[in-house]
Amino acid sequence: MTPSVSARPGRLADLSRSVDRERSSQAGQRKLRQILAGARGAFLDLGYEGASVDEIVRRAGVSKGTLYNYFADKRTLFSAVVDEECREMSQRLFTVETDCACLETSLLTIARSFVRFMVSPFAQGMYRVAVAESGRIPEVGRAFYSAGPQLCTARIATFLIEARARGLLVLEDANLAACQFTALCRAELFPKVLFGILEQPSEAEIERVAEAAVQVFLAAHRPASGRATAGGN
Repeated sequence: MTPSVSARPGRLADLSRSVDRERSSQAGQRKLRQILAGARGAFLDLGYEGASVDEIVRRAGVSKGTLYNYFADKRTLFSAVVDEECREMSQRLFTVETDCACLETSLLTIARSFVRFMVSPFAQGMYRVAVAESGRIPEVGRAFYSAGPQLCTARIATFLIEARARGLLVLEDANLAACQFTALCRAELFPKVLFGILEQPSEAEIERVAEAAVQVFLAAHRPASGRATAGGN
């Protein structure tokens, strides 16, 4: 029950600390995972507008009160679902060491993971939800962009800046270069899966797109001295 406006400040602080303790406890973390899993399935199956809070708590097996202890509203919950998955994907992208001697190998590892993620049911489903809803509910599109594409681009830009500092790349705008790299990774397979032309690409198809993305990117940004010997960075 929400405390009344007349509640003493000390009492409100006690309630706030109690909620914080619940969130950070092992049981609280399990509840959080339940809520995110329930919301994930509801958003993918029903879209943002169709996924009511009642449906989310039913799938999660928690009460509305519990959900609102963790998330202020549905938009915040949607953002958290996207953020969780994209952060996990980002960790997979950057399992390579950024000081790897071979830049091409590092970029290829990143490209493979990125292409594989972009054709996954989750990425495809959330992309459809964000595009479908952002015209009517701009906050949904903004939440998706900040938790997904913006986060990934920032991580790749950081990687590229480090490579530039070591003399392995020539580029003026690292953020734009990161956007260009991810755009190359979305070539062919991403739209084919999005529009139902291809159900699930094979690993060979993913490898082909990833390799092509890296080669085109390096052709544009590798130092002139490195282009003559494309295999050695």
